[in-house]
Amino acid sequence: MAGYAMSIAAQTRADSTDSIRHLDEVVVTSKLTFREVIPSQKLSGEQLAKLNTHSVADALRYFAGLQLKDYGGVGGIKTVNIRSMGTNHLGIYYDGVELGNAQNGQIDLGQFSLDNVDEVTLYNGQKSAIFQTASDFGHAGSVYIRTRRPWFSYGETHHAHFNVKYGSSDMIRLSGVYEQKLTDRLSASFSGGFVNASGKYKFRYRRVNVDGTTAWDTTAVRQNGDIHAERLEANLHGVLDEGYWSVKGYFYNSERGIPGAIVNNVWKRGERQWDLNTFWQAQWQKSFSDRFSSRAMAKYAFYRTRYINRDSTQLPVDNTYYQQEWYLTTSHVYEILPNWSASLSYDLRWNKLNATPYGFAYPTRLSNLVAVATAVDYTRVKLQASLLASIIKDHTRKNGGQPTLTRWTPAFFAHFYPLKSRIWSLRAFVKRSFRMPTFNDLYYTDMGNAYLKPETATQYDIGMVLRKSWTSGLLRHVALQADGYYNTVKDKIIAYPKGQQFRWTMLNLGSVHIHGVDIEAEADLQPLPGLTVTGRVQYTYQDARDVTDPSTPYYRDQIPYIPWHSGSAILGLAYKGFDLNYSFIYAGKRYNEQENIIYNHMEPWYTNDISLSYGFKRKKTTYKLTLEVNNLLSQDYDVIVNYPMPKRNYVAGIKIEY
Repeated sequence: MAGYAMSIAAQTRADSTDSIRHLDEVVVTSKLTFREVIPSQKLSGEQLAKLNTHSVADALRYFAGLQLKDYGGVGGIKTVNIRSMGTNHLGIYYDGVELGNAQNGQIDLGQFSLDNVDEVTLYNGQKSAIFQTASDFGHAGSVYIRTRRPWFSYGETHHAHFNVKYGSSDMIRLSGVYEQKLTDRLSASFSGGFVNASGKYKFRYRRVNVDGTTAWDTTAVRQNGDIHAERLEANLHGVLDEGYWSVKGYFYNSERGIPGAIVNNVWKRGERQWDLNTFWQAQWQKSFSDRFSSRAMAKYAFYRTRYINRDSTQLPVDNTYYQQEWYLTTSHVYEILPNWSASLSYDLRWNKLNATPYGFAYPTRLSNLVAVATAVDYTRVKLQASLLASIIKDHTRKNGGQPTLTRWTPAFFAHFYPLKSRIWSLRAFVKRSFRMPTFNDLYYTDMGNAYLKPETATQYDIGMVLRKSWTSGLLRHVALQADGYYNTVKDKIIAYPKGQQFRWTMLNLGSVHIHGVDIEAEADLQPLPGLTVTGRVQYTYQDARDVTDPSTPYYRDQIPYIPWHSGSAILGLAYKGFDLNYSFIYAGKRYNEQENIIYNHMEPWYTNDISLSYGFKRKKTTYKLTLEVNNLLSQDYDVIVNYPMPKRNYVAGIKIEY
């Protein structure tokens, strides 16, 4: 095996008719190579650019095994759930460093634009490399977001692109990237974005009684869904002898309305939210020999969230929350034998949450994570094993130090190639992971429970991959992935009514058993010279049952918002600068409450999106014009009950790059 390879800057530039291709400026920091062992899905480069997507959350809709919670509109909160285990079991990594939220454990992926993103990858289990941070070993699944890294051909010193889009809901979206070569070993990049929208869109609110009669059937305009947001990012990239380093600064600021649920004939809410998210992160990596490499990362993050509720039917609320995080990590990999490597990683994380509500607990959390891993990579067999030790201690102003929690979570992965051609492979893994209760779960005023135990997840997966490419003929590339899995979640944390006046508290009451199948297929065709056809489909089956208590009416019922069947399809045609792309997303029937009764039933929904773009070049400047139509058939649907999604909507844009 060998662990990791990093190419600092590489670019192949050639016309499709050229017989010679030129490779510029390649710097390899280690002979340790990256080999996939773990089920993954990826969208990168042109695939992302051609989809009707504006945020990372939009792109993740096309991955098998993920369920997106979308509350609607340009500024609606968007979170993602992996294989029915919950949002908090999914790690989100931005250029190699985890995005955290100790307050509620949920990352709003709608805040991260795709304008500066080169690749989004989903791993079930963990990343296919033992040279990684300790926290990478701790999640049931991970999403890795990789942003653009500057590259320069001979004689080039800078690049820039500018993108402007205007669309329905009075949406205007501006973004730009500037890249500058400072020296042969140092480059800088700056990116920024701005979005403003009224958030208004027409929707149809229709509800049918159990007996089939119509309870409501009204067309209205969504209110209080406006957003104003700015994003800035700055990067420095440096090349070392047999290594590299980088520094990143990130800033996001937004104000948005929260339109709320359409219930009790209330069409407009008085809720608003302000978010200020900033972080600085740095990383350094170097190979000291062909057999030993080290990496170090550091991060400081500050998040401020203000929430107000001026709804006259409820008690007024005006609360502000302040999060801080310090994070340090170091990782080392050593090649014991040519086909056998081992790694050691250590993470130190400190989180603090302050807030303005009376009686707040002011919690802090200190986390120490240590991971050891080993990998064997022979010609037709790849094996990986890891063990993570997590030592976590909380402290609150009211109750002082809490008991130290220690967890050991192992994982084992195998990948086998039955044929010498390596076009077909089999894989399997088993992994134990857990997620700590969030600060809200433990310490939220009048609701938290300081004695909660962590949720524990166990995953079993077996799958196969078929992949083959051709240099001529109609079919140029085909790939098929299929995985069957069984997951269990114990001590699931839920909000439960308890005590007088129907007050709620957080309890470990849940146990969920999940059976599922993920299938993904893609193909590239070239039916005519200059005409390229690409296709990608994915399908997910999930049976996720609540097996907590046989005496409850929802015992062995499907858990809320998990459809049995879901999937997506993408079809693209490219010809002489024109790109026509069609995408389809489907979610089958599901239930919005624990009991699977007709009153809680939600009908299947689907959307059809289409886009047409034309790109052309004048001298050194490239122009690209785009027109998008989303929800082409103007279907009325909710992803979350009583949060209606937009009907047919449009976006037009132009991108200029030089």
